[in-house]
Amino acid sequence: MTALADARVRCDACPVMCIIKPGAAGACDRYANAHGVLVRTDPHVLLERTIGGGGRVKRFLAAAAEWDGEIVDSDATFVTAVGAGTTYPDYKPAPFIVSSTVAGVDVVTVVTEGIYSYCGLKVKIDTDRHLGGECSLVRAEGEPVGHVTTGEYGSQMLSLGGVNHLTHGGKNEGRVTCRTLMDLANGQPVELTIDDGASVIVQAGAAPIVNGVREERMRVGCGSATIGMFAKQWFGKVDEVVVVDDHITGVLSEHQAGKLLGVEATGIRLRGRKSTPGRYFQVADPGVGWGGTNISDPLDIIQGFDRAKGARPGLRMLMVSTTGEQFAYYELDESLKPVARDLPQVLSESVARIKENCEPALCTVLFMAGAGGSLRAGVTENPVRLTQSVKSTLTRVTAGGAPVYVWPGGGITFMVDVTLLPANSFGYVPTPAIVAPIEFTMSLEDYSALGGHVDHVRALADVLRDEGKLREPFDPTLPWPLHWTARLP
Repeated sequence: MTALADARVRCDACPVMCIIKPGAAGACDRYANAHGVLVRTDPHVLLERTIGGGGRVKRFLAAAAEWDGEIVDSDATFVTAVGAGTTYPDYKPAPFIVSSTVAGVDVVTVVTEGIYSYCGLKVKIDTDRHLGGECSLVRAEGEPVGHVTTGEYGSQMLSLGGVNHLTHGGKNEGRVTCRTLMDLANGQPVELTIDDGASVIVQAGAAPIVNGVREERMRVGCGSATIGMFAKQWFGKVDEVVVVDDHITGVLSEHQAGKLLGVEATGIRLRGRKSTPGRYFQVADPGVGWGGTNISDPLDIIQGFDRAKGARPGLRMLMVSTTGEQFAYYELDESLKPVARDLPQVLSESVARIKENCEPALCTVLFMAGAGGSLRAGVTENPVRLTQSVKSTLTRVTAGGAPVYVWPGGGITFMVDVTLLPANSFGYVPTPAIVAPIEFTMSLEDYSALGGHVDHVRALADVLRDEGKLREPFDPTLPWPLHWTARLP
């Protein structure tokens, strides 16, 4: 912070260098001028876990005067980087370098809010609908913010953000991309449109809304897998089952599962390209109809029935989608044409079983960023040693106390499930870039060895005396951040 005339201050928390009037906030809304002093507008979050059945958690510590002087359990409080501030312009030590003792080991946690130009989101959308072609642009507010990437089992995948959308497009593209990333990472719903595809409302931990329709369930499996799972339940109750699927449509009488059960040939002829017996590709175009195809009438994928290969009048056929949401029952007439009939009760149970085995459709949002750059200087004067320490697992990386996955190879590229972080952990700076918490935890001995800023280490009890601490209960289903090696049980 630099004090200026008329009680204004120049904020040095990011490259924008806002000049802030008294009582006003900077462009990011994260820093404000309080009577000539630069302050963080959000509270600094501490995570606390209860020890034993009678444990308790203090939810909020607004000021030093409220601290009652009780002895702090070093192994029950974790200082996160949420609300901690940044190291900008990089060479400065991290805002908080906190020492504690855990299981007899002196431990240091270095916390900072990283400013990430190299970051984005990996979004998994559980849906049987076709959202858009691979590599199609994903847009928010009309601006390109990402693309459709390779699909996964029962899910469509989006890759959003990244340095190119933040910096290489127009100014508005960068702004919209940054706002989209921040809103999604903070659990807000965002409407995305896909070129030549669908509109989808995405919210982490919630069901996707595709073209205005909320998804209820993801598919039980591909068409072939569905045949394999339920073949025995269909045997003897129906002569043919076709599970319609944009990727792999399954046919019971031809599938190995049906063959081994003794299902007789039906002479059915399907459109598309036959893969292996009972498995068909490209029976229709992708879409939002049956099984992720563009059809609303399942008979559109059937070319006919061959009497010489087993087709016969009265043959019973069930057609069903991979979620069980669409189904139809037919019997062949004397000319071997399928005639729609009411679904027999004996088959209703199998359709219900398909639905039962479909998991709820959800959106999953993973934040991915590269922390192998200048923020390492806030940890050590020799940044590469921090990277080496992370790779050798001497240092544990967390984000807002949540466990992260660190990619192999160079740098410190990590991913984290945004729903595991405290609320509103993500911010932005108008460069544009995303601000996200990151913590590095290691033994004091290892911190000293990698050239850490040991002169700036503060005891946990001292940190708790600072004003503006928000004490949040820790999710007991997650690994406690201070227990990162076998020697810390």
